[in-house]
Amino acid sequence: MVIGFIALAVFLFLGLDADQASPSPSFSAASGGVKITYGSVIKLMHEKTKFRLHSHDVPYGSGSGQQSVTGFPGVDDANSYWVVRLQPGTPAKQGDSITNGTIIRLQHMRTRKWLHSHLHASPISGNLEVSCFGGESESDTGDYWRLMIEGNEKTWKQDQRVRLQHVDTGGYLHSHDKKYQRIAGGQQEICGVRDKRADNVWMAAEGVYLPVTEMK
Repeated sequence: MVIGFIALAVFLFLGLDADQASPSPSFSAASGGVKITYGSVIKLMHEKTKFRLHSHDVPYGSGSGQQSVTGFPGVDDANSYWVVRLQPGTPAKQGDSITNGTIIRLQHMRTRKWLHSHLHASPISGNLEVSCFGGESESDTGDYWRLMIEGNEKTWKQDQRVRLQHVDTGGYLHSHDKKYQRIAGGQQEICGVRDKRADNVWMAAEGVYLPVTEMK
């Protein structure tokens, strides 16, 4: 497990965007309660089912036809890593901590596409479809998610209960125990719903976290 984190950290350090300065070449695996910063790589765990937010280079057979997003039951799959990115045009930089109410983007580490939503119907429940879209130089407001921290904490930390609300549609990132029959591994549907429910709470679980930028 430690070797895996080190390999991931090296990959990320070599692959950081050229126009985003890294606060430090040192990376550390999260050990619980650490701050999540821009540039960190995380797995988002659905609180109720414990499945991880997941994507792979397989398109939906309906709706938008974009890259599918599912909930994955295993912990070790590399397709469940997401890079926490800035909203374009913001003064924040890589290594900065993220506060309640901030708009963020989540980039799928392996395919480099963005967690996305729109008004297409999700395949199983008919709610808002959640997909992966675009790439390094292609992103729009459909990739914007507002971080909503549960409780009184103001800064996002690992193992903290959060909701992610899609800016364009108002839908909350959501999952449930409805599973795809034709996808191996018992993967479940990820979708968006417009009301707060127990099924749209998430936590940052495993990951490699950039250290917080020191103020000078």
